[in-house]
Amino acid sequence: MSAGTRRVLVIQGHPDLSEPHYCHALAQAYADAARSAGHAVRLLEVAALELSPLRSRKEWTQQPPAEALLQAREDLLWAQHLVIVYPLWLGCMPALLKAFFEQLARPGFAVPAGPARLDAGLLRGRSARIVVTMGMPGWFYRWYFGAYSLKCLKRNILQFIGIRPVRSSVIGQVEGSAGRRQRGLEEMGELGRRAA
Repeated sequence: MSAGTRRVLVIQGHPDLSEPHYCHALAQAYADAARSAGHAVRLLEVAALELSPLRSRKEWTQQPPAEALLQAREDLLWAQHLVIVYPLWLGCMPALLKAFFEQLARPGFAVPAGPARLDAGLLRGRSARIVVTMGMPGWFYRWYFGAYSLKCLKRNILQFIGIRPVRSSVIGQVEGSAGRRQRGLEEMGELGRRAA
């Protein structure tokens, strides 16, 4: 890799692999543009992993991670920049994506074992971009709903485990015009070229 290029992990968080969705297209547009600009890219499909949500603190602190997460952990350690793409479902990220982060952000890997501290994240030195799609206008999600899901992922998960800075792209009205969808794909292409 030459100077100015980055190692990018694109995490596609749409939970349905039975057919292509707009989130898949956005993730692919980012990945393709990043590769064409010389960045090294890996794509992780959360829906392809065999995951279940954690059910107890004991599971989180004492059980080994699910087998499906071992490669995801390696990919995360390899990456300098993360891109997380997901649809807004009932005002939040899909449950499968949340289960992925619960499984991933365990003590000893993402945070130290022991009492939680705000500055204790073990995955420092990485940046991230969150890309959220939704049916409502993006400005309405930010203004009226306060972008709570986005803020939760940014502050309570990514920044807590040490990832900074975290930027975001909100792509609203995805069931709207083809032109709006195309603009979203173009935005991902531009961000991918810069790995931003």
